[in-house]
Amino acid sequence: MHRSAAPLVIALTLLTAGCASLPPLEGRAPTLALTATDATQLGQSIAPRVAAHPGKTGIYPLTLPADAFAARALLAAEAQRSLDVQYYIWHDDETGMLLAEALWRAAERGVRVRLLLDDNGIAGLDPTLAALDSQPNIEVRLYNPLPHRGVRALNFLADFSRANRRMHNKSFNADNQAAIVGGRNVGNEYFGAGEGVVFQDLDVVAVGPAVREVSKAFDLYWNSDSAYPAASILGPAGADARAMLEAKFAAAHASPAAAAYLKALRETPLVAKLVKGRLPLEWAEAQLVYDDPAKTLDTGERTDLLMLPKLLRLTGRPEHQLDLISPYFVPRKEGTAAFAELARDGVKVRILTNSLAASDVAAVHAGYAKRREDLLRAGVRLFELKPTLAQEEAQDKRTFGGSSGASLHAKTFAVDRERAFVGSFNFDPRSALLNTEMGLVIRSPVLAQAIAAAFDSKFPMEAYEVHLDQDRGSLYWIERTPTGETRYDHDPGAGLLKRLGVGILSLLPIEWLL
Repeated sequence: MHRSAAPLVIALTLLTAGCASLPPLEGRAPTLALTATDATQLGQSIAPRVAAHPGKTGIYPLTLPADAFAARALLAAEAQRSLDVQYYIWHDDETGMLLAEALWRAAERGVRVRLLLDDNGIAGLDPTLAALDSQPNIEVRLYNPLPHRGVRALNFLADFSRANRRMHNKSFNADNQAAIVGGRNVGNEYFGAGEGVVFQDLDVVAVGPAVREVSKAFDLYWNSDSAYPAASILGPAGADARAMLEAKFAAAHASPAAAAYLKALRETPLVAKLVKGRLPLEWAEAQLVYDDPAKTLDTGERTDLLMLPKLLRLTGRPEHQLDLISPYFVPRKEGTAAFAELARDGVKVRILTNSLAASDVAAVHAGYAKRREDLLRAGVRLFELKPTLAQEEAQDKRTFGGSSGASLHAKTFAVDRERAFVGSFNFDPRSALLNTEMGLVIRSPVLAQAIAAAFDSKFPMEAYEVHLDQDRGSLYWIERTPTGETRYDHDPGAGLLKRLGVGILSLLPIEWLL
């Protein structure tokens, strides 16, 4: 989730709290990505394939949660010079600690690690991050930090305009040779571990020219006015920092969820194929797009800082087909009109988002729900992910633990079955105007057609399709299963109170926050 507005219901209890300010940035040393890395193991294994496809980037989609975890762990284990890691959320859970350990072990063998985390998504990690930062080869910086470390909602009361703008970017770059970009944060729900909801998500591994662009973007954020050395916010690590970390790492290894992931890491074919240069890559023109980090501090709404115009320019106006996947889909009036215009011009427009039962943010669903009728009248097809996965589906997705709950988290779309985007950008006002985002525009019919094919066959079974009853002027939902179809006359799987709550939220002027 990337919603960051402070809950209004607790505002009165916080008004008596004092204000805190951020420390100065004087003395912070700028650093840049290491470029002399062709002689590393990763560089040598990748170089022949890159040379055989001049000007193109090799892409491998990470659709399975276990593979997404394994790819990050593998890159950390293989890195010899540098790891540049940037995330919005990093959880203090089994997979979070396993990947923190991977960074620590890399640093222990001499790898330079730069870890840039948005400060809104790391609750409970202060001691761990301070300990990581105490390792000489690890530097942790916090993006747009929150000076109140106890009651975090205080930060939104004291400085809402700044605190409400977050770094939503996600990248994992090893030796400036291979990078992972996409929708996943770091935590059990993103990698299919534990008992909670499993996010259906998408990342890509990239090798070749686009990786240097990921490094360029990372440097821009790392050296921006919003990136603070962790020590200046968290203070120094305790004398027992190393012992504390080792204890946390040992506890993570001892958990059943971690044991399943360590087994997957050993067994997934992704590991051996990447190391041996046999991973089947799609070679295509790929360009990284990202917001300027100055967007975080901007109060003048400068459009030149925004990624969205560049993204739309690179993907181009759809002529035949647009297939869009966005877990938080809030098109507002202007976006609704744009999608409707495409549909009326004969473009096949299909959109997948979360159903109310699958959504983790009711207010966001309210911002989308109020636009459904207009979209359907124009001919847009709407699909809403079901809140549960069948047991066999969960096994096919290689998740671990007892969860059968599902929620959409992938952010991707395909234009005319020729061009695709994979990244962190949701089609909502927060991604467009408030948070910073990044992603890859990939000119690949293979990847674009894979997204379209999912709408052709997979999503109609995994999602409800929303329809408009023209006679009654009301919506209904169709669920398709192997045994037939079922019709629902209200949001399926959602109780009356939840539906009423969304109805009330849809009347409030809060779209700009969503």
